[in-house]
Amino acid sequence: MTMACAACAALPDDAARAAAPAAADLILHLPDIHCAACIASVEETLGHLPGVRDARVNLSLKRAMVATDGSVGTDTLVDALAARGHRAQPLDTGVLSGRSGPGRDLLVRIGVAGFAMMNVMLLSVAVWSGAADHTAQLFHLISAAIALPAVAFAGRPFFASALGALSGGRLNMDVPISLAIVLSAAVSLAGALNGVERAGWFDAALALTFFLLVGRYLDHAGRQAARSAAADLAAMEVPQAVRVENGREHVVRAATLVAGDVVRIRAGDRVPADGLVTEGESELDRAILTGESAPVAAAPGTEVGAGEINLSGPLLVRVVRAGADTGLRRLADLVAAAETQRSAFSGIADRAARIYAPLVHILGAAALVAWWVGTGDGWRALDVAISVLVITCPCALGLAVPAVSTVTTARLFRLGLLVKSRTALERLAAVDTVVFDKTGTLTTGRAVLRETPDAPTLALAAGLAQGSSHPLSRALVAATETRGIAPAIVTDLRERAGHGVEGRFEGRSVRLGRPGWVETGAQDGGVLLDTGTERHRFTFDEELRPDAADCVAALQEAGYGVELLSGDAEPAVARMAGRLGIETFSARVTPETKAEHLQRLAEAGHLTLMVGDGLNDTGALAVAHASLAPSSALDAARNAADVVLLADRMAPVAQMLRHACRARARMRQNIWLAVGYNAISVPVALAGLATPLIAALAMSTSSLTVTLNAMRGRA
Repeated sequence: MTMACAACAALPDDAARAAAPAAADLILHLPDIHCAACIASVEETLGHLPGVRDARVNLSLKRAMVATDGSVGTDTLVDALAARGHRAQPLDTGVLSGRSGPGRDLLVRIGVAGFAMMNVMLLSVAVWSGAADHTAQLFHLISAAIALPAVAFAGRPFFASALGALSGGRLNMDVPISLAIVLSAAVSLAGALNGVERAGWFDAALALTFFLLVGRYLDHAGRQAARSAAADLAAMEVPQAVRVENGREHVVRAATLVAGDVVRIRAGDRVPADGLVTEGESELDRAILTGESAPVAAAPGTEVGAGEINLSGPLLVRVVRAGADTGLRRLADLVAAAETQRSAFSGIADRAARIYAPLVHILGAAALVAWWVGTGDGWRALDVAISVLVITCPCALGLAVPAVSTVTTARLFRLGLLVKSRTALERLAAVDTVVFDKTGTLTTGRAVLRETPDAPTLALAAGLAQGSSHPLSRALVAATETRGIAPAIVTDLRERAGHGVEGRFEGRSVRLGRPGWVETGAQDGGVLLDTGTERHRFTFDEELRPDAADCVAALQEAGYGVELLSGDAEPAVARMAGRLGIETFSARVTPETKAEHLQRLAEAGHLTLMVGDGLNDTGALAVAHASLAPSSALDAARNAADVVLLADRMAPVAQMLRHACRARARMRQNIWLAVGYNAISVPVALAGLATPLIAALAMSTSSLTVTLNAMRGRA
């Protein structure tokens, strides 16, 4: 018996993947972007290229998803971005997973800036303690010899980014930062050479560089801690595999595997490709793909997916899909596409950041002129201008929404929920009513026997049921297995299509099937057994998902309205609603009436979440305010849904709504934090109440505060 991989089932079919935005197109790695102005510039540059349908940048992942018509290649995209001062590379999983490189580089530069800053401060102590004239100038010149090389090396990340932006005819937030650092160092050097008493700014220039680097490193560390589900999935890809050819094993790169290859997977190893087990028995850990912690049995014929962990015995697997075609890679692409898309909150933050970027330079120039004219003190005017350039950086505003979206999407994925839509989180947070389809959603779609008949009767029914593939027949056989009863031996088994099964038992004719076929005039409902001496009716219920009732109870306790829709007869639907504790239900609904019911709820002011799995649910899924389909759903339902439930449990549905509400609250909090920071800090800087050092500390603190607030969603 095969076991389908839930992650593969959650993915759209080939036609749907072909139409999916960006996920199947070109992906670029952008190692140097770090603010909203960078996002706007990259998207604008790529969007104007012939053959590019759409371009979306994910700041947290530092990648661009580019949807094309097939006429443009990565070289064209890379060259176009280079002309605007952006460094870009075709997506390389190794580059993305090597997260420690940028962090180490920043730490080295922080160390150089900090060491130089402490030495220059020691020299400054002598000046501020009374050294004057040539002695003071000598100390200033020694400070310059230490500070200038240190600033040039430590500030390189800011300078390179600023030069790249200016060479492309645009502005980013490293331009004012670089200008502030260069002005501090240049003014200090000019004062030292001219013997100016107030030339002791070298320590301030180094301190400014040091704290800006610390802020950038903390921001980098925060984003890595809040990395996305797509990055988690990329880390699950196996670099090498053991291929078996003619009885011999060869270690090869997993990327070279093709359909038909046979690979050996030892205990503890990850599966390198999608395939079928051909030999061996073991257990698989599918937690990364489904959120389920319980191991799954694997035997010949079992489907396995890339990224799953083989827990116990060795397995031989015949490859079905490898490389970019594996369910793991396709799932990572879908998650990354969802994280890259924009929400309404993102649009507000991005527009504000784009307007704010040029405003920084205007404010800095205005502060310089106003203070110089008002006080006649050029040194003081430069001090204020530098503080304004640094403190007005809108990095926090650019991070406010993407950080929350990435953290929450990753959190939901680890619960077994794949978020596909760009606006899903915001719409889920607004939901007040959850509408469930019955079969295949709250239930597994399998029938279970309601009665507990005596053992001989059940054994005879199972003996007849073995001759049929009908779902109710399988339910009877399963009931005997559960109770440890051996099916009776029935001879001359014959299945009558659409009616039932008949045969002979202990010399008499016996029948099992539709009541009207077994006994003329019998009312429909369940199946009827004719033993030759008496008749027995078996009735069935659908098997509930293990925690369906708990999910409904959790939703109701949280204040959500819950409704049940089904095309089944009213007695069956009413019975199921009673088992689940749902008071509002509708029976014998058609696909059209399902959609109409959702429309009526919307007109009444309700914002609904529709949970359905069948072709007859696609209309309702589209009409609902938000929609979810389980991984076992038909392709049409999965493609129409905003979220796909990968796990077999229903508990994540209630958790999803709770996390969506928290995410919306954190987005609002971050936007107000960013706005509040600028509302306070800009007037303070313009009033001359903040030194460049204080400005650097304030700017770094604002970005870090927004990132840390977003990371609260990891819990």
